[in-house]
Amino acid sequence: MKRKELFEFEDFNWFPESIRAGMTNLILVLHKMMGTTEVLSNLIVKLRNKLEFNTIVDLGSGSGGPMPSVVNTINENSAESPLKLILSDLHPNTNLVEKINNNKIDTIRYHTFPLNAVDLKDAPKGLKTMIASFHHMSPANAKQILKSAVENKQPILIYEIAKNNIPFIVWLLLLPISLVVLMLMSLLMTPFSKNLTLTQVFFTYIIPIIPIAYAWDGQASLMRTYTFDDVKSLISDIKTNDYQWEISNALKDNGKKLGYYISGYPTH
Repeated sequence: MKRKELFEFEDFNWFPESIRAGMTNLILVLHKMMGTTEVLSNLIVKLRNKLEFNTIVDLGSGSGGPMPSVVNTINENSAESPLKLILSDLHPNTNLVEKINNNKIDTIRYHTFPLNAVDLKDAPKGLKTMIASFHHMSPANAKQILKSAVENKQPILIYEIAKNNIPFIVWLLLLPISLVVLMLMSLLMTPFSKNLTLTQVFFTYIIPIIPIAYAWDGQASLMRTYTFDDVKSLISDIKTNDYQWEISNALKDNGKKLGYYISGYPTH
C-alpha cells in the first residue's frame, strides 16, 4: 500500500479546539478557491440520477465542511424535491450542533449523537458522504467503512481533493519548500475566512501556530491519501454482485481534474 500512516495535528484529542477551528476555516477557503462545490454538486447530481435519495448524511463533518454549500447549490439549480443534509461526527461539538440546529434551516441539521462511520447500521438513511476525511482512517477502519456500506446496502460517496501520486522520496525532498509555501498561503488566505476570529488572527500573525499546523497537515494528508490501487485492495474481498463500486478522477465542468472519488451503491 502506497499510503503512509503519518500523523496530523487535527487528529489529536489534545489539539486546542480554537486552533483546529482556525485550520478548518482555512480548509473551507481552499475548497472555495479550488471549486470543490462544483465538483461535488456534479457527483451528487449524477448519483441522484441513478438512485432515489432526498437526504445526504455527511460523515466526519467536523465544523461543517463544504457540504452545506454543495446542498444549497444543488437545491438552487434543481427542480426536484429539495435535498436535506444531516451533518454528523464521531465527536460532535455541542456548541456547533446547537448553533447549526438553532438556525432552523429546513434543509440542514447536525446529528446530535455520535455517529461512527465504521458502523452504518443505525445511521440515518440517505447517501453517505465523506469529504476529504477518508485519508484520516487507518486501513482497517477504511476497509470497515466500505464493508459497512455494502452490508447495510447504503450508498456512499467518498471524495479526496488531493491525490497521492508522487514518490515518497520526492515528497521528502520537497517537504521544506512545500511547508513554506503552505505557510505563506495560510497568511494570504486567513482574511478570507468566513468565521474569522481574533484567536485565529492572533495564532496566525502573532504566534504562527495555525500556519505551521496547517502546512504540516496539508503535506501529511497528501501521503495519507489512498491511491486507486490502495482502494482496490481495500474492496477486493468485499465485492458482491448487488453492490456497484466506481473509483475515478473527479472533474470540473471544464474537464479539469480535481481530486478523485469513490462511489458505491446497491444495485438491487
